[in-house]
Amino acid sequence: MRSNRTWTASAGATVALVVAAGLYAQALQTAHSDGDLRADPGRIKSATADRSCAGTRPVDSLPGRDDGTPLTRLVVHVDDLARKKYPDVYTGVSVDENHQSADVWRMPSAAFDDEICGAAVRGVTVRLHDTDVSGRTVHALSERIGDDMHRWDGTFEMREVAADERGFVTIGVDDPGKAEPILRKAYGEHDSRYIRVEHADRAEPVDGG
Repeated sequence: MRSNRTWTASAGATVALVVAAGLYAQALQTAHSDGDLRADPGRIKSATADRSCAGTRPVDSLPGRDDGTPLTRLVVHVDDLARKKYPDVYTGVSVDENHQSADVWRMPSAAFDDEICGAAVRGVTVRLHDTDVSGRTVHALSERIGDDMHRWDGTFEMREVAADERGFVTIGVDDPGKAEPILRKAYGEHDSRYIRVEHADRAEPVDGG
């Protein structure tokens, strides 16, 4: 469990599922493998926002949100709104409960920013970050790579594929030095811009007995 109570979701996932399950300190898993969608708390905290806004609305002003903390109520609302109304620009969201902040990644859009900031409730800060890709595109790439999970068995081992809310796909492998040039060549110059290759430990089998 993460000490700073950070959880994340990209636009291909539904934040409400995480909230309903009470998984505030875990990553929402939407791709392949055991690790999937996750975020390094230090990287989130150090991210520089392109715009930020402090909430001014009353906490109970969000429609249909009668429970949960102000932060979780806001994030569920933001995610619902963004996925339905702004799917072409919305990338994803992460939450830092310690700082009562929601980090929203999106392709620059004044209309989106104004609506998200206008929804922010008192006591919550929204930090908006620029990307150049939508969450739908990231998830499509994640699914494509996930389908190739065993394509390079014998050369290197692909162990994880995860769509990241910041606008890229993390690929966990046993040997990044060997795997990265192969993966970048396989997925082409354009899509490789949205790939991050890193070492991932082998998943331990779960003892069901």
